[in-house]
Amino acid sequence: MNTLIEQLRNYDTPTIANALEIVTGKRSTEGFTRQTLLAANPQLKPIVGYARTAMIRSAAPFNPQTRRAKLMDYYEYVAQSEQPTIAVVQDIDSQPGLGAFWGEVNTTVHWGLGCVGAITNGSMRDLEMMEPRFQCLAASLSPSHAWVHVVEIGVKVDVCGLMVSHGDIVHADHHGAVVIPADLLQKMPAAIDFMARKEKVILDAAKAEGFNIDKLRAALAASDAVN
Repeated sequence: MNTLIEQLRNYDTPTIANALEIVTGKRSTEGFTRQTLLAANPQLKPIVGYARTAMIRSAAPFNPQTRRAKLMDYYEYVAQSEQPTIAVVQDIDSQPGLGAFWGEVNTTVHWGLGCVGAITNGSMRDLEMMEPRFQCLAASLSPSHAWVHVVEIGVKVDVCGLMVSHGDIVHADHHGAVVIPADLLQKMPAAIDFMARKEKVILDAAKAEGFNIDKLRAALAASDAVN
């Protein structure tokens, strides 16, 4: 399965979203992030991995010993087998992103634990000092970490409208993120190929000299005939 996951890194997240429509036979308003996220490094390849979920908050003070123990529990959870992983972290404060959980230290630590990226409705910082291979998609930036701490581990989270549970297969890039249901994973390469062949008919026609509305109608009909 990891070979297939690595193969899907060759396609952007909109392509994956379209392929999911093909394998499910319908369009949907669920299964993807619903707001613009900031990418720490938009030039990185897409990330694909198994979700490691958590909830954080930063507005209220914490007990230092309790915070450290919970953080270590979280790191041990992230380091569990079935890698690569993606951290999907919901900030549950009334003002998400007040304090940044993601920065130089956490991106470096997570990368070392087999985590290739993070998706959060919270914030990030230290953009120039982050682990350069780690992709972080966050809803905002913050200069401070405030009182940020982990409060829940391995729970179902809602990050910008995307519902994610532990172990879900997540695909993400600078466009956002989607969840690939495990039972559909094996069908994705064929769906991507099918979609590419249908689109190629239209794109080739549109790029050709003399393209007009009649040729568009013909190209759309030819695309519909692709199987």
